[in-house]
Amino acid sequence: PHPEVTINYRHGLPVITLMLPTRSERCRFTVKPMVTTVGAFLQDVQREDKGIERAEVFSTDGSKVSNATLMEVLLMNDFKLVINNTEYRASPPVKDKPSSEHATEMEDVKSLVHRLFVALHLEDHQIRKERELLQKLDRLKEELLPLEQMKARLMDSADAKTSRLLWVGLALMSTQGGALAWLTWWVYSWDIMEPVTYFITYGSAMAFYAYFVLTKQDYIYPDAKDRQFLHYFYRKSKTQYFNVERYNKLKEDLAEAEESLRRLRQPLHLRLPIQEINDKD
Repeated sequence: PHPEVTINYRHGLPVITLMLPTRSERCRFTVKPMVTTVGAFLQDVQREDKGIERAEVFSTDGSKVSNATLMEVLLMNDFKLVINNTEYRASPPVKDKPSSEHATEMEDVKSLVHRLFVALHLEDHQIRKERELLQKLDRLKEELLPLEQMKARLMDSADAKTSRLLWVGLALMSTQGGALAWLTWWVYSWDIMEPVTYFITYGSAMAFYAYFVLTKQDYIYPDAKDRQFLHYFYRKSKTQYFNVERYNKLKEDLAEAEESLRRLRQPLHLRLPIQEINDKD
């Protein structure tokens, strides 16, 4: 006959008693079903008997039970424990069906255990995540460095062209004003030049209206200057093979990583007194 595993409940906790194969003595193992996994239980058994080379758990249909399975789940049905070449059969006792109030209390206990587990392991997770974000920031900054340098050159060139265009416009307006004054006082009279100035004003109004029709924006000098600056910048980017879309994507990823790192380093956000890694700043 196959040796059996005895399972009893003492103070609400299952006590598993089995015969150790090489030591030939019975040993009791008290497990915490809601936190102990099958793998942890098997490790406890192997620590008690150094002669154990193989320890596995199978269901009654022969399927192997994962080491990550909680003992609470395992103890719901019969199972087989295989140690070396010895097979142990276990039949957990049937527990009374808990009341709804008791079930609610058990769920609260499970929730509390889960939160405690997260609290104890969150700091390690945060440090790993922080290091990953720092490495990502370094990689993004390294990729952005040549693009930032090229962008600075392109912006200087576009800004210089835009400034030249503004000065040319001022020079043309000054020339126009001087020409109209010369024609009014030295060549013709105001009676002759008044219709000319009227049509020049009307033509300027038509030009501003055409600008609105084409751009759907009012002709405001700062906006017009920025629009012309972007026109020069994108035209120069094509000739210099500057990938604006890739640059914008890298900037968005960098901003997202910095925001994630900032939120990760807020102890109040995590509700824990987590220490920050300051040596990599």
